[in-house]
Amino acid sequence: MALRAALCTGGALAGWWFHDRSTPATVAAYAVAYGCGAWDLAAVVISDLRELRFNTEFLMLLVAIGSAGLGAWGEGSLLLVLFSSSRAMEVYAAGRTRREIDALLKGAPKTARRLDSSPDGSTDHETEVPVDSLQPGQRLRVTAGEQVPVDIEVLRGQSACDESTLTGESEPISKAPGDTALAGTLNLWGVIEGRVLRGAGDSALQRIIRLIHEAQQQKAPTQRFTDRFGTRYTAGVIAACIAVFFVAWLGLGSPPFLSGPNGSSALYRAMTLLVVLSPCALVLSVPSAILSAIACGARHGVLFRGGAAVERLADVRVVAMDKTGTLTEGALRVIQIETLEGDETAILSAAGGLARLSNHPISRAIVREATRRGVTMQDPGATETVAGQGIRSRTERGVVALGNRHLLQEILPASTFAALPPPPESMNETWLVAPGSLGRLLLRDQLRPEARGLVDRLRSAGLKTVMLTGDRSGPAERMAKEAGVDDVRSGLKPDDKVSAVQQLKQGGVAVAMIGDGVNDAPVLAMADVGVAMGARGSDAALEQADVVLMNDRLELFLHARDLSLRARSVMRQNLVLSLGTMACMAIATLVFPALPLWVGVAAHEGSTVVVVMNSLRLLVSPKS
Repeated sequence: MALRAALCTGGALAGWWFHDRSTPATVAAYAVAYGCGAWDLAAVVISDLRELRFNTEFLMLLVAIGSAGLGAWGEGSLLLVLFSSSRAMEVYAAGRTRREIDALLKGAPKTARRLDSSPDGSTDHETEVPVDSLQPGQRLRVTAGEQVPVDIEVLRGQSACDESTLTGESEPISKAPGDTALAGTLNLWGVIEGRVLRGAGDSALQRIIRLIHEAQQQKAPTQRFTDRFGTRYTAGVIAACIAVFFVAWLGLGSPPFLSGPNGSSALYRAMTLLVVLSPCALVLSVPSAILSAIACGARHGVLFRGGAAVERLADVRVVAMDKTGTLTEGALRVIQIETLEGDETAILSAAGGLARLSNHPISRAIVREATRRGVTMQDPGATETVAGQGIRSRTERGVVALGNRHLLQEILPASTFAALPPPPESMNETWLVAPGSLGRLLLRDQLRPEARGLVDRLRSAGLKTVMLTGDRSGPAERMAKEAGVDDVRSGLKPDDKVSAVQQLKQGGVAVAMIGDGVNDAPVLAMADVGVAMGARGSDAALEQADVVLMNDRLELFLHARDLSLRARSVMRQNLVLSLGTMACMAIATLVFPALPLWVGVAAHEGSTVVVVMNSLRLLVSPKS
């Protein structure tokens, strides 16, 4: 399309140069301009006419044919030059969007190293297999410098992965046993082995690609407004031009056809009106901005699921946030070890030995703390899990148990149990009982480092912040105070969160909800704009969200809102420019009978070019 636009421009320039000098050369030059400029235009019109649709391309083709019939080859070629150039720019904008998406799939591996155990289970055999054949539960090996082929849970080895193409995170993310490595990320230095979590078609990478493609198909409210300028509008414009033709001919005495391009012909005047009333710039004003915004967001880790999300986010006045995993890191940390008998090291060693055998969040936190301190974790021997209470083992020296107070009540003497300190108000506790050791480990979820800054910036922008959490009031109030949120509502079940958002929306207030878990899916759907945290967020949350922040950095919400505000501003500018140009030129055509056709062509197609150029500004983000 760009090549045909260039040839059209060259032919038009040659025709203007040879005008009145060499008739054969002039005709040949304009023929090149018409042939190249009208090629794509005619293809679209023919396709639409087969379905009895009349659009703006049909109007443009009528003008080009009418100009040639009047002998106004220069004006007709100018129309085709500007039209083909604007279409080429539109294709370029769409191409930029596709390139941003395709960058996510660049170099994606086609094969993977599958590990198969030998019959006796003593060794692993490595087999190279197609990625598409991988099934959940199979084991893989990923060496340094390779891309992770599918989502895996790391079972062995340590490394760091570059997730920048997937989540926008510039810093490498450490990977150790228990962590998830996402498809499409780059394993930087270590060899890791992992268990396949889901097939290639359901990986986080493919899910993101599908969401982006869905987003491109969803139209914004403003875009749906411009789509009304379709068949009915085209018919109205043609009717108006026919009316002008007959009024100028029969009412004002203008010659119908034969006066040439000097403005006195009724047909010439009707052709000029046809040009200025064609809503090409208006039709392109919103989708070009939407596509550019979606592309810019995808490049920086923000996925808008459609044009409506791009527009609505700019209208948000209240931002509601989940606590765990959104305002907080979503992973407990050991804050303090209180010893009643023994010492900290002995308690952490025994607790770590039991915790290694559990996948509970508290157990994972204890193991991380023991690893961080370099404490050797004891081998607990045979263990048993006590549902809802903890885990314990029996050794030669006695019982070793890790769990809550209910578990301790069965092990400790009544007097010792009665003397235990009360549960903490704002922290989680777990107790360790072992021969010679008794103590509790206090754990707490930590506020994200960027959370306070996000809340402060939202407040400075005039937005109200609310925390919605199912946690107890004590920890919720403490975390809300640390984050600086304006309002906190604790002890909420999923349906309570939905009710809370409904209350916040009273009076027409637009509410955004930021969450990450399965329990957040209903409230994300209820909010005006649902925002899901991270490619690691639950499938349910991602499916219900309007905006997805492709890593766990909360400040990306600010980038998303800034992009939404900029996109809305560009859309409004485009609409004012396109509608204003149409109105002014229509009035000028009716008031000034001798208005040259080329003026209408330049104004109409010039506004189309400016609209597309203005939208392309969104591809250049202030964050870049």
